[in-house]
Amino acid sequence: MKLRAAGGVSAGLESSNSANPDEAGARPSSCSLCGSREGVELLGLCASQRQKSMHRAGPWDPESQGEEDLIHPQPRALPRSQIPWESPTSVSQAQRSPSHEELGQTLLAPCKAQRADVGGEAAGTSINHSQAVLQRLQELLRQGNASDVVLRVQAAGTDEVRVFHAHRLLLGLHSELFRELLSNQSEAVLQEPRDCAAVFDKFIRYLYCGELTVLLTQAIPLHRLATKYGVASLQRGVADYMRAHLAGGAGPAVGWYHYAVGTGDEALRESCLQFLAWNLSAVAASTEWGAVSPELLWQLLQRSDLVLQDELELFHALEAWLGRARPPPAVAERALRAIRYPMIPPAQLFQLQARSAALARYGPAVADLLLQAYQFHAASPLHYAKFFDVNGSAFLPRNYLAPAWGAPWVINNPARDDRSTSFQTQLGPSGHDAGRRVTWNVLFSPRWLPVSLRPVYADAAGTALPAARPEDGRPRLVVTPASSGGDAAGVSFQKTVLVGARQQGRLLVRHAYSFHQSSEEAGDFLAHADLQRRNSEYLVENALHLHLIVKPVYHTLIRTPK
Repeated sequence: MKLRAAGGVSAGLESSNSANPDEAGARPSSCSLCGSREGVELLGLCASQRQKSMHRAGPWDPESQGEEDLIHPQPRALPRSQIPWESPTSVSQAQRSPSHEELGQTLLAPCKAQRADVGGEAAGTSINHSQAVLQRLQELLRQGNASDVVLRVQAAGTDEVRVFHAHRLLLGLHSELFRELLSNQSEAVLQEPRDCAAVFDKFIRYLYCGELTVLLTQAIPLHRLATKYGVASLQRGVADYMRAHLAGGAGPAVGWYHYAVGTGDEALRESCLQFLAWNLSAVAASTEWGAVSPELLWQLLQRSDLVLQDELELFHALEAWLGRARPPPAVAERALRAIRYPMIPPAQLFQLQARSAALARYGPAVADLLLQAYQFHAASPLHYAKFFDVNGSAFLPRNYLAPAWGAPWVINNPARDDRSTSFQTQLGPSGHDAGRRVTWNVLFSPRWLPVSLRPVYADAAGTALPAARPEDGRPRLVVTPASSGGDAAGVSFQKTVLVGARQQGRLLVRHAYSFHQSSEEAGDFLAHADLQRRNSEYLVENALHLHLIVKPVYHTLIRTPK
Protein backbone atom coordinates (compact mmCIF):
# COMPACT_ATOMS: atom_id res chain seq x y z
CA MET A 1 0.00 0.00 0.00
CA LYS A 2 1.38 3.41 -0.97
CA LEU A 3 0.52 6.41 1.22
CA ARG A 4 -0.21 9.76 -0.39
CA ALA A 5 0.18 13.26 1.04
CA ALA A 6 -3.53 13.54 1.65
CA GLY A 7 -5.43 14.53 4.74
CA GLY A 8 -8.66 13.88 6.46
CA VAL A 9 -10.86 10.92 5.60
CA SER A 10 -9.61 10.76 1.99
CA ALA A 11 -6.32 9.13 3.03
CA GLY A 12 -8.02 6.24 4.78
CA LEU A 13 -10.62 5.76 2.02
CA GLU A 14 -7.97 5.87 -0.69
CA SER A 15 -5.98 3.16 1.01
CA SER A 16 -8.94 0.82 1.38
CA ASN A 17 -10.16 1.32 -2.19
CA SER A 18 -6.67 0.79 -3.61
CA ALA A 19 -6.53 -2.54 -1.87
CA ASN A 20 -9.94 -3.70 -3.23
CA PRO A 21 -11.11 -1.54 -6.15
CA ASP A 22 -13.89 -3.89 -7.16
CA GLU A 23 -15.80 -3.35 -3.90
CA ALA A 24 -15.46 0.42 -4.09
CA GLY A 25 -16.91 0.84 -7.55
CA ALA A 26 -15.63 2.64 -10.64
CA ARG A 27 -13.28 5.62 -10.30
CA PRO A 28 -14.72 8.97 -11.68
CA SER A 29 -13.32 9.85 -15.09
CA SER A 30 -13.08 13.63 -14.65
CA CYS A 31 -12.80 16.20 -11.86
CA SER A 32 -16.18 17.38 -10.61
CA LEU A 33 -14.89 20.95 -10.18
CA CYS A 34 -12.57 21.72 -13.07
CA GLY A 35 -13.25 18.82 -15.49
CA SER A 36 -9.62 17.72 -15.56
CA ARG A 37 -8.99 14.00 -16.30
CA GLU A 38 -5.52 13.88 -14.70
CA GLY A 39 -5.11 12.21 -11.29
CA VAL A 40 -8.82 11.94 -10.56
CA GLU A 41 -9.42 10.08 -7.27
CA LEU A 42 -12.39 8.51 -5.56
CA LEU A 43 -13.92 11.76 -4.38
CA GLY A 44 -14.10 13.08 -7.93
CA LEU A 45 -11.38 15.71 -7.53
CA CYS A 46 -8.15 16.07 -9.41
CA ALA A 47 -4.83 16.54 -7.57
CA SER A 48 -4.89 20.32 -8.01
CA GLN A 49 -8.38 20.73 -6.53
CA ARG A 50 -7.62 18.38 -3.67
CA GLN A 51 -4.60 20.53 -2.74
CA LYS A 52 -6.73 23.70 -2.80
CA SER A 53 -9.39 21.98 -0.71
CA MET A 54 -6.84 21.10 1.96
CA HIS A 55 -5.73 24.76 2.22
CA ARG A 56 -9.32 25.95 2.45
CA ALA A 57 -10.12 23.54 5.29
CA GLY A 58 -11.24 25.39 8.43
CA PRO A 59 -13.45 25.06 11.51
CA TRP A 60 -16.78 23.44 11.06
CA ASP A 61 -19.61 25.82 10.23
CA PRO A 62 -23.02 24.39 11.14
CA GLU A 63 -24.80 26.73 8.72
CA SER A 64 -22.93 25.22 5.76
CA GLN A 65 -23.87 21.61 6.66
CA GLY A 66 -26.89 19.56 5.92
CA GLU A 67 -29.35 18.31 8.52
CA GLU A 68 -27.43 15.07 9.02
CA ASP A 69 -24.10 16.93 9.33
CA LEU A 70 -25.46 18.97 12.23
CA ILE A 71 -25.71 15.77 14.22
CA HIS A 72 -22.55 14.11 12.91
CA PRO A 73 -20.38 16.79 11.34
CA GLN A 74 -17.75 15.49 8.94
CA PRO A 75 -14.19 16.74 9.39
CA ARG A 76 -12.56 18.62 6.56
CA ALA A 77 -9.17 17.88 5.10
CA LEU A 78 -6.17 19.34 6.99
CA PRO A 79 -2.70 20.32 5.73
CA ARG A 80 -0.03 17.65 5.97
CA SER A 81 1.77 19.52 8.74
CA GLN A 82 -1.36 19.33 10.95
CA ILE A 83 -2.06 15.60 10.49
CA PRO A 84 -1.40 14.16 13.97
CA TRP A 85 -1.30 10.52 12.85
CA GLU A 86 1.26 11.03 10.07
CA SER A 87 4.75 11.45 11.48
CA PRO A 88 7.88 11.36 9.32
CA THR A 89 9.81 9.62 12.12
CA SER A 90 7.22 6.94 12.96
CA VAL A 91 6.31 4.44 10.26
CA SER A 92 3.83 2.59 12.45
CA GLN A 93 1.70 5.74 12.90
CA ALA A 94 1.82 6.59 9.20
CA GLN A 95 0.57 3.15 8.19
CA ARG A 96 -2.78 3.31 9.96
CA SER A 97 -6.01 5.21 9.45
CA PRO A 98 -7.02 7.91 11.97
CA SER A 99 -9.61 7.08 14.61
CA HIS A 100 -12.72 9.16 15.30
CA GLU A 101 -11.17 10.38 18.58
CA GLU A 102 -8.04 11.62 16.77
CA LEU A 103 -10.12 13.42 14.17
CA GLY A 104 -12.18 15.09 16.89
CA GLN A 105 -9.11 16.23 18.86
CA THR A 106 -7.55 17.66 15.70
CA LEU A 107 -10.64 19.67 14.83
CA LEU A 108 -11.22 20.89 18.39
CA ALA A 109 -7.61 22.08 18.87
CA PRO A 110 -8.29 25.65 17.55
CA CYS A 111 -11.30 25.96 19.84
CA LYS A 112 -9.24 24.91 22.87
CA ALA A 113 -6.57 27.44 21.97
CA GLN A 114 -9.19 30.20 21.81
CA ARG A 115 -10.59 29.21 25.22
CA ALA A 116 -7.06 29.20 26.71
CA ASP A 117 -6.50 32.68 25.36
CA VAL A 118 -9.75 33.88 26.89
CA GLY A 119 -8.79 32.30 30.22
CA GLY A 120 -5.44 34.09 30.20
CA GLU A 121 -7.17 37.40 29.51
CA ALA A 122 -9.45 36.82 32.49
CA ALA A 123 -6.38 36.88 34.80
CA GLY A 124 -5.99 40.60 34.12
CA THR A 125 -2.98 42.88 33.81
CA SER A 126 -2.03 45.38 36.51
CA ILE A 127 -1.78 49.03 35.47
CA ASN A 128 -0.14 51.07 38.23
CA HIS A 129 -0.13 54.87 38.03
CA SER A 130 -0.01 55.44 41.80
CA GLN A 131 3.15 57.54 41.59
CA ALA A 132 1.53 59.87 39.12
CA VAL A 133 -1.48 60.23 41.44
CA LEU A 134 0.80 61.04 44.37
CA GLN A 135 2.59 63.68 42.33
CA ARG A 136 -0.73 65.29 41.39
CA LEU A 137 -1.84 65.31 45.03
CA GLN A 138 1.44 66.93 46.00
CA GLU A 139 0.93 69.59 43.33
CA LEU A 140 -2.62 70.06 44.56
CA LEU A 141 -1.30 70.87 48.04
CA ARG A 142 1.53 73.08 46.80
CA GLN A 143 -0.60 75.14 44.41
CA GLY A 144 -3.77 75.15 46.52
CA ASN A 145 -6.02 74.48 43.52
CA ALA A 146 -9.69 73.97 44.39
CA SER A 147 -8.94 74.28 48.12
CA ASP A 148 -11.95 74.72 50.38
CA VAL A 149 -10.30 75.25 53.80
CA VAL A 150 -7.52 77.47 55.15
CA LEU A 151 -5.33 76.44 58.11
CA ARG A 152 -3.48 79.18 59.96
CA VAL A 153 -0.79 77.62 62.14
CA GLN A 154 0.63 79.98 64.78
CA ALA A 155 3.77 79.12 66.75
CA ALA A 156 3.14 79.51 70.48
CA GLY A 157 4.62 82.65 71.98
CA THR A 158 5.34 84.29 68.61
CA ASP A 159 3.53 86.24 65.93
CA GLU A 160 4.67 83.82 63.22
CA VAL A 161 1.74 82.35 61.28
CA ARG A 162 1.97 79.80 58.49
CA VAL A 163 -0.97 79.53 56.09
CA PHE A 164 -1.97 76.28 54.35
CA HIS A 165 -4.67 76.04 51.67
CA ALA A 166 -6.01 72.52 52.00
CA HIS A 167 -8.95 70.30 51.12
CA ARG A 168 -11.52 69.26 53.69
CA LEU A 169 -11.99 65.80 52.20
CA LEU A 170 -8.32 64.77 52.34
CA LEU A 171 -7.81 66.09 55.87
CA GLY A 172 -10.93 64.34 57.12
CA LEU A 173 -9.92 61.02 55.61
CA HIS A 174 -6.97 60.79 58.01
CA SER A 175 -8.14 62.69 61.07
CA GLU A 176 -11.44 62.61 62.92
CA LEU A 177 -10.39 65.82 64.68
CA PHE A 178 -9.97 67.63 61.36
CA ARG A 179 -13.30 66.24 60.18
CA GLU A 180 -15.13 67.70 63.18
CA LEU A 181 -13.12 70.94 63.25
CA LEU A 182 -13.78 71.76 59.60
CA SER A 183 -17.33 70.45 59.33
CA ASN A 184 -18.94 73.90 59.62
CA GLN A 185 -16.10 76.34 58.92
CA SER A 186 -13.67 76.97 56.09
CA GLU A 187 -10.89 78.54 58.15
CA ALA A 188 -9.22 77.39 61.37
CA VAL A 189 -6.46 78.86 63.55
CA LEU A 190 -4.21 76.22 65.13
CA GLN A 191 -1.93 77.01 68.08
CA GLU A 192 1.10 74.74 68.08
CA PRO A 193 4.45 74.65 69.92
CA ARG A 194 7.32 76.12 67.97
CA ASP A 195 8.89 72.78 67.09
CA CYS A 196 5.51 71.43 65.91
CA ALA A 197 4.74 74.54 63.87
CA ALA A 198 8.13 74.21 62.18
CA VAL A 199 7.27 70.73 60.81
CA PHE A 200 3.56 71.30 60.13
CA ASP A 201 4.21 71.40 56.40
CA LYS A 202 5.64 67.87 56.56
CA PHE A 203 2.65 66.76 58.61
CA ILE A 204 0.18 68.13 56.03
CA ARG A 205 2.20 66.63 53.20
CA TYR A 206 1.89 63.20 54.80
CA LEU A 207 -1.88 63.55 54.81
CA TYR A 208 -1.79 64.14 51.05
CA CYS A 209 0.99 61.80 49.91
CA GLY A 210 1.43 59.26 52.72
CA GLU A 211 5.17 59.87 53.04
CA LEU A 212 7.66 62.27 54.58
CA THR A 213 11.33 62.59 55.47
CA VAL A 214 12.18 62.60 59.18
CA LEU A 215 15.22 63.95 61.00
CA LEU A 216 16.14 63.02 64.57
CA THR A 217 15.20 66.47 65.86
CA GLN A 218 11.82 66.28 64.11
CA ALA A 219 10.71 62.91 65.50
CA ILE A 220 9.06 64.20 68.68
CA PRO A 221 7.24 67.17 67.01
CA LEU A 222 5.86 64.91 64.26
CA HIS A 223 4.85 62.24 66.75
CA ARG A 224 3.15 64.91 68.88
CA LEU A 225 1.18 66.21 65.88
CA ALA A 226 0.18 62.70 64.85
CA THR A 227 -1.00 61.98 68.39
CA LYS A 228 -2.92 65.24 68.73
CA TYR A 229 -4.80 64.91 65.44
CA GLY A 230 -5.28 61.14 65.66
CA VAL A 231 -3.25 60.09 62.62
CA ALA A 232 -2.50 56.58 63.85
CA SER A 233 -0.44 55.46 60.85
CA LEU A 234 1.98 58.38 61.19
CA GLN A 235 2.13 57.89 64.95
CA ARG A 236 3.20 54.26 64.49
CA GLY A 237 5.64 55.15 61.73
CA VAL A 238 7.46 57.78 63.77
CA ALA A 239 7.54 55.49 66.82
CA ASP A 240 9.12 52.75 64.69
CA TYR A 241 11.63 55.28 63.40
CA MET A 242 12.57 56.27 66.95
CA ARG A 243 12.99 52.67 68.10
CA ALA A 244 15.10 51.81 65.05
CA HIS A 245 17.42 54.77 65.65
CA LEU A 246 17.70 53.88 69.32
CA ALA A 247 19.10 50.48 68.27
CA GLY A 248 21.66 52.26 66.12
CA GLY A 249 22.72 54.56 68.94
CA ALA A 250 21.73 57.71 67.08
CA GLY A 251 18.61 58.72 68.97
CA PRO A 252 18.45 60.94 72.09
CA ALA A 253 17.29 58.13 74.37
CA VAL A 254 16.82 60.24 77.50
CA GLY A 255 14.69 62.88 75.78
CA TRP A 256 12.64 60.27 73.97
CA TYR A 257 12.08 58.35 77.22
CA HIS A 258 10.64 61.41 78.97
CA TYR A 259 8.47 62.15 75.94
CA ALA A 260 7.15 58.55 75.90
CA VAL A 261 6.26 58.79 79.59
CA GLY A 262 4.40 62.04 78.99
CA THR A 263 2.39 60.65 76.07
CA GLY A 264 1.79 57.22 77.58
CA ASP A 265 3.57 55.37 74.76
CA GLU A 266 4.56 52.27 76.71
CA ALA A 267 6.31 50.52 73.80
CA LEU A 268 8.55 53.51 73.15
CA ARG A 269 9.23 53.93 76.86
CA GLU A 270 10.37 50.31 77.18
CA SER A 271 12.58 50.62 74.09
CA CYS A 272 14.28 53.72 75.48
CA LEU A 273 14.72 52.15 78.91
CA GLN A 274 16.25 49.00 77.42
CA PHE A 275 18.69 51.00 75.31
CA LEU A 276 19.74 53.08 78.31
CA ALA A 277 20.29 49.95 80.41
CA TRP A 278 22.40 48.23 77.75
CA ASN A 279 24.47 51.33 76.96
CA LEU A 280 24.67 53.10 80.29
CA SER A 281 28.42 53.72 80.03
CA ALA A 282 27.97 55.68 76.81
CA VAL A 283 24.95 57.61 78.11
CA ALA A 284 26.61 58.48 81.44
CA ALA A 285 29.54 60.02 79.57
CA SER A 286 27.27 62.14 77.31
CA THR A 287 25.48 65.42 77.82
CA GLU A 288 22.17 63.54 78.12
CA TRP A 289 23.08 62.23 81.55
CA GLY A 290 22.37 65.58 83.18
CA ALA A 291 18.83 65.53 81.75
CA VAL A 292 17.93 62.22 83.43
CA SER A 293 14.95 62.64 85.73
CA PRO A 294 14.90 61.17 89.27
CA GLU A 295 12.23 58.71 88.12
CA LEU A 296 14.36 57.47 85.21
CA LEU A 297 17.43 57.26 87.43
CA TRP A 298 15.57 55.07 89.90
CA GLN A 299 14.33 52.82 87.11
CA LEU A 300 17.91 52.27 85.93
CA LEU A 301 19.45 51.70 89.36
CA GLN A 302 17.06 48.86 90.09
CA ARG A 303 18.00 46.86 86.99
CA SER A 304 20.45 43.94 86.99
CA ASP A 305 20.95 44.06 83.21
CA LEU A 306 22.85 47.36 83.27
CA VAL A 307 25.93 47.14 81.05
CA LEU A 308 28.93 49.06 82.43
CA GLN A 309 32.55 48.54 83.32
CA ASP A 310 31.91 47.76 86.98
CA GLU A 311 29.82 48.93 89.95
CA LEU A 312 32.35 51.64 90.76
CA GLU A 313 31.62 53.29 87.39
CA LEU A 314 27.93 53.41 88.29
CA PHE A 315 28.75 55.05 91.63
CA HIS A 316 30.80 57.75 89.91
CA ALA A 317 28.01 58.34 87.37
CA LEU A 318 25.49 58.70 90.21
CA GLU A 319 27.77 61.11 92.04
CA ALA A 320 28.08 63.25 88.89
CA TRP A 321 24.29 63.29 88.50
CA LEU A 322 23.83 64.36 92.14
CA GLY A 323 26.22 67.26 91.58
CA ARG A 324 24.26 68.48 88.53
CA ALA A 325 20.66 67.79 89.53
CA ARG A 326 21.01 68.66 93.23
CA PRO A 327 17.91 66.66 94.19
CA PRO A 328 16.28 66.69 97.63
CA PRO A 329 18.13 64.70 100.31
CA ALA A 330 15.53 61.93 100.27
CA VAL A 331 16.04 61.36 96.53
CA ALA A 332 19.83 61.35 96.88
CA GLU A 333 19.81 58.90 99.80
CA ARG A 334 17.43 56.57 98.01
CA ALA A 335 19.64 56.56 94.91
CA LEU A 336 22.83 55.93 96.93
CA ARG A 337 21.23 52.95 98.66
CA ALA A 338 20.60 51.36 95.21
CA ILE A 339 24.36 50.96 94.63
CA ARG A 340 25.48 47.35 95.12
CA TYR A 341 28.44 47.95 97.45
CA PRO A 342 29.36 44.24 97.87
CA MET A 343 30.29 44.28 94.16
CA ILE A 344 32.98 46.91 94.84
CA PRO A 345 36.36 45.58 96.09
CA PRO A 346 37.32 46.64 99.66
CA ALA A 347 40.28 48.79 98.51
CA GLN A 348 37.95 50.86 96.32
CA LEU A 349 35.41 51.14 99.14
CA PHE A 350 38.09 52.65 101.38
CA GLN A 351 38.87 55.26 98.72
CA LEU A 352 35.20 56.16 98.32
CA GLN A 353 34.72 56.72 102.02
CA ALA A 354 37.80 58.94 102.10
CA ARG A 355 37.26 60.98 98.93
CA SER A 356 33.62 60.86 97.82
CA ALA A 357 31.71 64.11 98.29
CA ALA A 358 28.41 62.23 98.08
CA LEU A 359 29.35 59.86 100.91
CA ALA A 360 30.71 62.73 102.93
CA ARG A 361 27.27 64.34 102.77
CA TYR A 362 24.97 61.32 102.80
CA GLY A 363 27.27 58.73 104.43
CA PRO A 364 25.03 57.98 107.45
CA ALA A 365 22.22 56.92 105.08
CA VAL A 366 24.34 54.08 103.63
CA ALA A 367 26.51 53.18 106.64
CA ASP A 368 24.75 49.84 107.15
CA LEU A 369 25.27 48.90 103.49
CA LEU A 370 28.99 49.68 103.67
CA LEU A 371 29.33 47.49 106.77
CA GLN A 372 27.50 44.68 104.99
CA ALA A 373 29.92 44.96 102.05
CA TYR A 374 32.99 44.75 104.31
CA GLN A 375 31.58 41.67 106.06
CA PHE A 376 30.87 40.02 102.70
CA HIS A 377 34.44 40.54 101.52
CA ALA A 378 36.00 39.44 104.82
CA ALA A 379 34.52 35.94 104.93
CA SER A 380 34.04 33.19 102.42
CA PRO A 381 30.64 33.23 100.67
CA LEU A 382 29.79 29.85 102.19
CA HIS A 383 30.50 31.10 105.70
CA TYR A 384 28.70 34.41 105.11
CA ALA A 385 25.63 32.58 103.76
CA LYS A 386 25.25 30.74 107.06
CA PHE A 387 24.37 33.97 108.85
CA PHE A 388 23.04 36.38 106.22
CA ASP A 389 20.68 36.20 103.28
CA VAL A 390 22.61 36.44 100.01
CA ASN A 391 19.58 36.28 97.73
CA GLY A 392 19.13 40.04 97.65
CA SER A 393 19.95 42.17 94.64
CA ALA A 394 22.99 43.63 96.44
CA PHE A 395 24.83 40.32 95.89
CA LEU A 396 23.87 39.88 92.24
CA PRO A 397 26.39 41.30 89.75
CA ARG A 398 25.21 43.41 86.84
CA ASN A 399 26.59 42.98 83.31
CA TYR A 400 30.14 44.12 84.04
CA LEU A 401 32.60 44.51 81.15
CA ALA A 402 35.70 44.35 83.37
CA PRO A 403 38.13 41.48 82.59
CA ALA A 404 37.32 39.82 85.91
CA TRP A 405 33.79 39.08 84.67
CA GLY A 406 34.18 38.15 81.00
CA ALA A 407 35.90 38.77 77.72
CA PRO A 408 35.14 40.21 74.26
CA TRP A 409 35.08 37.89 71.24
CA VAL A 410 35.10 39.10 67.63
CA ILE A 411 34.18 36.40 65.09
CA ASN A 412 35.11 37.25 61.49
CA ASN A 413 32.91 35.67 58.79
CA PRO A 414 30.67 34.08 61.44
CA ALA A 415 28.61 32.11 58.89
CA ARG A 416 31.64 30.16 57.66
CA ASP A 417 32.20 27.41 60.25
CA ASP A 418 32.31 26.57 63.97
CA ARG A 419 34.62 28.58 66.25
CA SER A 420 35.87 28.11 69.77
CA THR A 421 37.66 30.17 72.40
CA SER A 422 38.33 30.20 76.14
CA PHE A 423 38.62 32.83 78.85
CA GLN A 424 38.88 33.13 82.64
CA THR A 425 36.75 34.90 85.21
CA GLN A 426 36.94 35.45 88.93
CA LEU A 427 35.14 32.78 90.92
CA GLY A 428 33.00 35.38 92.68
CA PRO A 429 32.82 39.05 93.71
CA SER A 430 33.85 38.36 97.29
CA GLY A 431 37.33 39.44 98.33
CA HIS A 432 37.80 35.91 99.62
CA ASP A 433 37.57 34.63 96.00
CA ALA A 434 39.60 37.42 94.40
CA GLY A 435 42.51 35.11 93.56
CA ARG A 436 40.44 32.18 92.31
CA ARG A 437 39.76 31.78 88.61
CA VAL A 438 37.43 29.65 86.49
CA THR A 439 38.34 28.77 82.91
CA TRP A 440 35.46 28.69 80.44
CA ASN A 441 35.35 27.00 77.03
CA VAL A 442 33.10 28.53 74.40
CA LEU A 443 31.84 26.94 71.18
CA PHE A 444 29.98 28.93 68.52
CA SER A 445 28.11 27.08 65.75
CA PRO A 446 26.47 29.14 63.00
CA ARG A 447 24.30 26.26 61.72
CA TRP A 448 23.56 24.03 64.71
CA LEU A 449 20.63 21.66 64.24
CA PRO A 450 18.20 21.05 67.12
CA VAL A 451 17.33 17.45 67.91
CA SER A 452 13.94 17.83 66.25
CA LEU A 453 15.59 18.69 62.91
CA ARG A 454 18.39 16.13 62.94
CA PRO A 455 18.23 13.17 60.49
CA VAL A 456 16.34 10.11 61.71
CA TYR A 457 17.82 6.85 60.38
CA ALA A 458 15.03 4.56 59.22
CA ASP A 459 16.97 1.40 58.30
CA ALA A 460 20.29 -0.37 58.57
CA ALA A 461 21.44 1.11 55.25
CA GLY A 462 21.61 4.52 56.91
CA THR A 463 18.85 6.24 54.93
CA ALA A 464 18.15 9.54 56.69
CA LEU A 465 14.54 10.75 56.86
CA PRO A 466 14.02 13.62 56.68
CA ALA A 467 17.17 15.07 55.15
CA ALA A 468 18.35 18.10 57.11
CA ARG A 469 19.45 21.11 55.10
CA PRO A 470 22.19 23.51 56.20
CA GLU A 471 19.75 26.42 56.15
CA ASP A 472 17.62 24.60 58.74
CA GLY A 473 20.34 25.17 61.33
CA ARG A 474 20.51 28.17 63.62
CA PRO A 475 23.30 29.87 65.58
CA ARG A 476 24.19 28.35 68.91
CA LEU A 477 26.70 29.23 71.62
CA VAL A 478 27.73 26.93 74.48
CA VAL A 479 29.75 28.06 77.54
CA THR A 480 31.05 25.32 79.83
CA PRO A 481 33.69 25.24 82.59
CA ALA A 482 36.99 23.60 81.65
CA SER A 483 36.96 21.63 84.92
CA SER A 484 34.60 21.12 87.83
CA GLY A 485 35.52 21.15 91.49
CA GLY A 486 34.39 22.15 94.94
CA ASP A 487 35.25 25.83 94.42
CA ALA A 488 31.80 26.48 92.97
CA ALA A 489 29.84 25.03 95.90
CA GLY A 490 26.77 27.15 96.65
CA VAL A 491 27.24 29.17 93.47
CA SER A 492 25.63 28.90 90.06
CA PHE A 493 26.80 30.83 87.03
CA GLN A 494 24.59 32.81 84.69
CA LYS A 495 25.98 33.56 81.23
CA THR A 496 25.13 36.69 79.31
CA VAL A 497 26.13 37.32 75.71
CA LEU A 498 26.10 40.89 74.44
CA VAL A 499 25.91 41.50 70.70
CA GLY A 500 26.93 44.93 69.55
CA ALA A 501 29.33 47.20 67.78
CA ARG A 502 32.19 49.50 68.64
CA GLN A 503 31.49 53.20 68.11
CA GLN A 504 34.00 55.85 69.15
CA GLY A 505 35.83 53.38 71.33
CA ARG A 506 32.75 52.26 73.29
CA LEU A 507 30.68 49.11 73.09
CA LEU A 508 27.20 49.81 71.75
CA VAL A 509 24.99 46.89 72.71
CA ARG A 510 22.22 45.97 70.32
CA HIS A 511 21.10 42.62 71.73
CA ALA A 512 21.59 40.67 74.96
CA TYR A 513 20.92 37.00 75.70
CA SER A 514 21.12 35.22 79.07
CA PHE A 515 21.28 31.47 79.76
CA HIS A 516 22.85 28.93 82.12
CA GLN A 517 24.99 26.86 79.77
CA SER A 518 23.72 26.95 76.18
CA SER A 519 22.08 29.68 74.14
CA GLU A 520 19.47 27.09 73.23
CA GLU A 521 17.91 27.89 76.59
CA ALA A 522 17.34 31.48 75.49
CA GLY A 523 15.36 30.26 72.46
CA ASP A 524 15.84 33.43 70.43
CA PHE A 525 19.64 33.60 70.26
CA LEU A 526 20.40 35.39 66.95
CA ALA A 527 17.05 34.06 65.75
CA HIS A 528 16.60 36.87 63.22
CA ALA A 529 20.25 37.32 62.32
CA ASP A 530 21.24 36.69 58.71
CA LEU A 531 24.93 36.10 59.28
CA GLN A 532 25.56 35.57 55.57
CA ARG A 533 24.38 39.08 54.70
CA ARG A 534 27.27 41.52 55.01
CA ASN A 535 25.01 44.46 55.88
CA SER A 536 23.18 42.60 58.63
CA GLU A 537 22.46 44.71 61.70
CA TYR A 538 24.17 42.01 63.77
CA LEU A 539 27.48 42.40 61.93
CA VAL A 540 30.11 45.13 61.85
CA GLU A 541 32.38 44.91 58.81
CA ASN A 542 31.31 41.27 58.35
CA ALA A 543 32.28 40.42 61.93
CA LEU A 544 30.13 39.39 64.88
CA HIS A 545 31.07 41.37 68.00
CA LEU A 546 30.28 39.46 71.19
CA HIS A 547 31.08 40.09 74.82
CA LEU A 548 30.81 37.06 77.10
CA ILE A 549 29.91 37.69 80.76
CA VAL A 550 29.75 35.18 83.60
CA LYS A 551 27.74 36.23 86.66
CA PRO A 552 28.00 34.15 89.87
CA VAL A 553 24.70 33.78 91.71
CA TYR A 554 24.91 32.83 95.40
CA HIS A 555 22.39 30.58 97.10
CA THR A 556 21.48 30.68 100.77
CA LEU A 557 22.53 27.45 102.44
CA ILE A 558 19.94 25.33 104.26
CA ARG A 559 20.66 25.68 107.94
CA THR A 560 20.37 22.54 110.05
CA PRO A 561 18.74 23.27 113.41
CA LYS A 562 20.76 22.20 116.47
